[in-house]
Amino acid sequence: MDAWDALVSVIECGYGDDIYEYTNDLYCRNWLHEAWLLLDEHIVQLWTSRIKTLDDRYRAATVDDDGIALDQFHRLPGPDLWWWRRHPRILTGDLGRSLRSAGAIGTTTDAV
Repeated sequence: MDAWDALVSVIECGYGDDIYEYTNDLYCRNWLHEAWLLLDEHIVQLWTSRIKTLDDRYRAATVDDDGIALDQFHRLPGPDLWWWRRHPRILTGDLGRSLRSAGAIGTTTDAV
C-alpha cells in the first residue's frame, strides 16, 4: 500500500525517472490486485477505501490512452489491470521524453 501511495504522489508531481523504472514501479499496484484476492473480508473492508482513494488520485494524475504509449516499451498485462493503460498527465524527465516519442500527450514541466 505504501509503495502505491508513494508512486501516486510522485506521478502527481511529475515522474522524472525512466520508462523502465516506471513500469517496474507499476507492479506495486499489481501486487495489491493479487493480494486482494487472498485477504480475508475484514482486511479488505479496512483497506478498500484507501485503495479507492489512491486509485482515484492515480486516475486524476494520468491520461487513459488504452496503454498505447506504454505498450511500445513494456508488454501490457491483462485488461483488468487498468492502471497499465494510463500514463502520467505530467510528462517530464526521461519518462516524459520516452512517452512523448510514443505519441503520449500531456503537460510538461521540462525547461525549454
